Amino acid sequence: MTKRYPKTRAAQGGFTLVELAVVLVIIGLILGAISVGKDVQRNAEYQKVINKFGNGWKKAYDEYYQRTGVVLGDSQTSPTYMVNGGESTIGGATTSAGGNLNGALPGIPESFSNTGLRICHGQGYPANSVGTGDPGLAQVDEHALFDKIGLRMPPGRGEGREDRYVYIDSNGNSTELQVCFQWNPPGTISGAGNVMVIRGLTPDLARLFDQSVDGKPDALEGRFRQQNSANNNTEASSQRPGSEWGSNNTYAQTEAGATTSVGTGRDKDEDRVNLVTAHWVMDQ
Repeated sequence: MTKRYPKTRAAQGGFTLVELAVVLVIIGLILGAISVGKDVQRNAEYQKVINKFGNGWKKAYDEYYQRTGVVLGDSQTSPTYMVNGGESTIGGATTSAGGNLNGALPGIPESFSNTGLRICHGQGYPANSVGTGDPGLAQVDEHALFDKIGLRMPPGRGEGREDRYVYIDSNGNSTELQVCFQWNPPGTISGAGNVMVIRGLTPDLARLFDQSVDGKPDALEGRFRQQNSANNNTEASSQRPGSEWGSNNTYAQTEAGATTSVGTGRDKDEDRVNLVTAHWVMDQ
């Protein structure tokens, strides 16, 4: 007699809920690591910009003063201690040509004319390109002044373009920084005196730069401030606390040449992040 065995149920295929949950957790961890990795990489790039480029130019400016005894573009025979002071005039003659030799006017900034012109390399960027009242270009060239005394500049984009630096914004677009120098008259809210002008900063990079320079990311306080001609002309006091950098990464430029966000605009991932210009007050 043949024995009959009970039929066993065929094993079910597929994954259990526990296995699916584990897979989803792993995928989430991988995606989170990728996102964090992008932020870490961008922060590392921003630190590189600050350390190699920004601080490098600050050091070059200080070394120029130590070697020549005057600030960038000033007259060594009749110093004014203003950037590009060699082109300034007083008493009807240029400073470098011995203007005001008879002492008819006091040697203070208010007595000089043709001051505040920005020293850049090559074409630079023209007057009023950042805002109304933005100064024009000096006749002297930034690179020529450093080359004249044999002073090396930060590497920047390469030989002959040391004043530029390219980095990637948070939307993946290439962005270029440019460094110039100028003298700001008394009462300039973005910083009076000799300043380094840094154009092409994303808001995130500007805040990190500000934090590195004076420990507080405030656009109108400390030695690192946002250039804003409207504030320079209308603000009653330069000591208004708690002013954020007037831009946001989520807003693209709303019009050609715009440099500050007005709270409108597209926020697509492919848009260029809004860019700002900063003034870093120098020690000399």
